[in-house]
Amino acid sequence: MVILRRSNGYSKVDKEDPEEIIHRRAQFLIHKVLERADCRRKPSFLRIRLCRLKVKIGRRLKKLRKSALMNPPQKKVRIMRLWSWFQLGA
Repeated sequence: MVILRRSNGYSKVDKEDPEEIIHRRAQFLIHKVLERADCRRKPSFLRIRLCRLKVKIGRRLKKLRKSALMNPPQKKVRIMRLWSWFQLGA
């Protein structure tokens, strides 16, 4: 049987079965997911500590901001307490 070739060297290819295309795509996606699972690593200890520190600082700043909205006599006492607590913890 003679295959007709064009001048550019390509030959005509039959269309693939749609089920085969879906299967190949699914295999590719499974492969990608497995690769990602392999390259995941445990979060570093330093990153966890930094995250906790950010949360702690955020809470303290939030309390400081809330205390600034109180009436003036309470405000000064509350700010001094929070400020001393903030300096001891950091």
